[in-house]
Amino acid sequence: MDQETNQHDIEDQISENLRRAFKERADEKVPDRFLDLLRQLRDQDGEQMNGQ
Repeated sequence: MDQETNQHDIEDQISENLRRAFKERADEKVPDRFLDLLRQLRDQDGEQMNGQ
């Protein structure tokens, strides 16, 4: 196995491990408190746009 192929295999393995590690986090439900804060920011942003 040449060095370039070995490097590619290592990069593939790293990518796969990162996907596996972060998939669990990506699948988690966003906490209601965070969603409420996002709504408040959107509402404030909308009020500022309407007030101009």
